[in-house]
Amino acid sequence: MVNEQVIKRGIDDPGVIKAMLKVERHRFVEEALEDSAYGDYPLPIGEGQTISQPYMAALMTSLLELTGKERVLEIGTGSGYQAAVLAELAAKVYTVEKIKKLAKRAEETLVGQLKYKNVLVLVGDGSCGWSGFAPYDRIMVTASAPEIPETLINQLAPFGRLVIPVGDHFSQVLMVVKKEKDKVKIESSTPCVFVPLIGKYGWQE
Repeated sequence: MVNEQVIKRGIDDPGVIKAMLKVERHRFVEEALEDSAYGDYPLPIGEGQTISQPYMAALMTSLLELTGKERVLEIGTGSGYQAAVLAELAAKVYTVEKIKKLAKRAEETLVGQLKYKNVLVLVGDGSCGWSGFAPYDRIMVTASAPEIPETLINQLAPFGRLVIPVGDHFSQVLMVVKKEKDKVKIESSTPCVFVPLIGKYGWQE
């Protein structure tokens, strides 16, 4: 998976590659889908949500440019797979999931089974972020928004980075927000398709 879907598609960050090699993707899908866990496509995880394709998980992680010291906020825990990859590369991961059933399952996998001590899971509206531990050095949003929520930019530390898919319900573009000393710079990365970010500063239910 890592060689064919990550390295050969241009991901060359050694930390990201090492993390993708270590985190077992089949641990984050239902037993019936384990044989498909390493395919180059997203998979359903229940509740109308998906686990992102391996390449997209690697790309978004590489865009954060993690060094190992960062406090990372993830919006959209889902299965917990992306949080596990982030936990291999960051000092602390705070991850928010709107759907209680998914959050509970992800926490059991991440903390109960895999014993990650640097991951905290919250059930809540991810479009609002997690103000209690802000600011964050990095923020990753794994659901699409019609625009970049100002509340997330506000929770980003100076010189921090935010990665988020922005667009309509059918297609989006991965955006990278860089908070510099006195301004915010926004760059586009690549087209993508994600489930919608439902919440106060995302899409309405």
